Amino acid sequence: MSCKNDNQTIQELEKVTLAIKQEFAPDKRVELFDIKFVPKNNLFSLEGETTSKNTLRILTDSLQKRNLKFENNVRILPDSAVGNFQFAVAKNSVINIRSEASHSAELGTQGLLGMSLKVLDKNGDFYRIQTPDNYISWVDKGGIQLMNETEINQWNASKKVLFTALFGFVYAQKDVEKSIISDISLGGMLQYIAEDTEFYQVKYPDNRMGFIKKKDSVIYESWLENLFPTKESIEEIAKKMEGFPYLWGGTSAKGMDCSGFTKMVYLLNGFVIPRDASQQINAGKTVDEQLNFSDLQKGDLLFFGKKTTENTKQKVTHVGIWLGNDKQEFIHASGNVHISSMDKMQPRFDEMNKNRYLGSKRYLGEKDMNIVDLKTNNNLTE
Repeated sequence: MSCKNDNQTIQELEKVTLAIKQEFAPDKRVELFDIKFVPKNNLFSLEGETTSKNTLRILTDSLQKRNLKFENNVRILPDSAVGNFQFAVAKNSVINIRSEASHSAELGTQGLLGMSLKVLDKNGDFYRIQTPDNYISWVDKGGIQLMNETEINQWNASKKVLFTALFGFVYAQKDVEKSIISDISLGGMLQYIAEDTEFYQVKYPDNRMGFIKKKDSVIYESWLENLFPTKESIEEIAKKMEGFPYLWGGTSAKGMDCSGFTKMVYLLNGFVIPRDASQQINAGKTVDEQLNFSDLQKGDLLFFGKKTTENTKQKVTHVGIWLGNDKQEFIHASGNVHISSMDKMQPRFDEMNKNRYLGSKRYLGEKDMNIVDLKTNNNLTE
């Protein structure tokens, strides 16, 4: 092949690959499909990585139909880079999950103590992982305990203790004046070992042992069994976080962004929802199509951003939770978690967000593959 024909063919193949990616793996936050074509003698070498065997098969079938000779050198993750350790559990109170394999990279999301993860790849001291909401990013090795399939199944099946206070500690002994093993924050979980009248004895994923105050926690299975999410429980949990600081990429009591806040509120009501606002708007039932707030119920998600124009698509940049009272209030994370109003007569009137309001979605009572009910699907590493 000549250089000119070579480049022309590569450009055509890149267009085909892009079309397949846009249809079958459009969101790189939840599905990897990074493929490139490299000329190699009288054929092409497919290079790159993906988490979708099916999408790669669609591409290779398309190349074969074009009678193109190629070598398939694409890595299907997870692969030998992680070996049998294709799972992990968060072992710190909060783990910081970044966009790249570097401590200086942008914070993409966070994980809570005891959270089960899929492990896809390794780069130095960082592991590319996938959280229960399918978000793919990088975490340093110090934040996780690697596990094989048998170990993760044992962890997932074990009895757990859920931490329900905002902040606290895991103690080395049943004496709060003695040494602390680590801090723990709202939503963290550890394995149940034993209990007395004041403490739960618990075990970390790396086998450290400790004690949690009973008044700050609950048996996870009991919590889940007695959980009946309502509009009122959404409001109650949301207001419990009022004043929490804003943190780009945060999804914990230590700091949260707008979608991290809505995600945390729904998690503590028994639902795993998409990570980012631009993903959350694609789940649930569309409500308030007239954009006048008359069709909203407490707990609905409100979305904000740039509206569609002749030249640009809609862009979602912010999300909050409707509180549904006569003051037209909603609660959101912006600077910190606080309550604002859509009523210009109220002291908390938020003119900026009213002007960029895009619409709302209802999650409660809706069946949606992007809204995972922990009561019916409690193993999120499958």
